[in-house]
Amino acid sequence: MADPVNSLDPIAEAHRQWSARWPEHADHMAAVTSVMRAQQLLLSRVEAALKPFGLTFAAYEALRLLAFTRSGSLPMGKMGERLMVHPASVTNVIGRLEQRGLVQRHPSPDDRRVVLAEITPAGLELAEESTTALHEASFGLPGFTAEQATEVTEALRAVRAAVGEVSA
Repeated sequence: MADPVNSLDPIAEAHRQWSARWPEHADHMAAVTSVMRAQQLLLSRVEAALKPFGLTFAAYEALRLLAFTRSGSLPMGKMGERLMVHPASVTNVIGRLEQRGLVQRHPSPDDRRVVLAEITPAGLELAEESTTALHEASFGLPGFTAEQATEVTEALRAVRAAVGEVSA
């Protein structure tokens, strides 16, 4: 792996190339490419922290979401909405967690058409342990202050608002 301090920044180089050809688009290209690369780097760090627990970030998010609920359960459809993922992704993640005994699925007592995912005691314990590991890893942002993390969150919320996901 190249030394990041001494190596050429590929995004800066791409910006230079874009600026020579399409200067009116260079900044947007660099912004999007920077976000995509940051996502790759952060996901890699977060998943490294979760690996000892046998969890992907998607599985961790599902466990943590269920652990946050009062009852320990949610309808599968509601989980997809809250996790902002396709229903098939929720089904796959919950299926893998269920195989490990971390989650159980059962029909809702209120509406048999609705499938509930419910965290088990083992799932709750793993959610707590893995959350501690993510806290210790600063969610992949070691050295970031709380203020810097807030700035990133606010900047990315502006992106989300610009594309219509949330209100401005």
